Amino acid sequence: MSVLSAASDCIPIHEASQHIGETKCVTGKVLRVKIGNKGVHFVDFCEDHAACPFTVVVFPSDLKDVGDVRQLAGRTIEVNGAVKLYDGRPEIILKRISQLRGGAAMIPPLPKNYDVDNRGHYSAGRLHPSRKPKKHKAKRSTSATYGNNVEGDNPPE
Repeated sequence: MSVLSAASDCIPIHEASQHIGETKCVTGKVLRVKIGNKGVHFVDFCEDHAACPFTVVVFPSDLKDVGDVRQLAGRTIEVNGAVKLYDGRPEIILKRISQLRGGAAMIPPLPKNYDVDNRGHYSAGRLHPSRKPKKHKAKRSTSATYGNNVEGDNPPE
């Protein structure tokens, strides 16, 4: 298959709504990549995300198989996948780098210290969530005296 025929079977983003439930190639120029709640990445093709006729979604668990999607900003991409309707708008969920064609398929992998749980901020990372410090009980003093019985004191007679 030549590059020209590969591009010709892609539909523009404004036609995606006509292909809900189909596996299609959708093409468009990426304006920005936004990181939402819980590390979900949204590939935006329009200034107003809510009014855009199409979006690409990458879940944090798929980033290791897709790569650094932030590098797609400013590029014209071709993404292949099942066109689904979510919140009244067509989208493709990007799960693998093989769903991207052309120059967009050349994005680098995520940096090793990229923390997807921290919404894209870099950190050294941890294998386990931080633990609360253990509570230490105060030891009873053996020299403390209680009541009226004090060593050396003779009780009154």
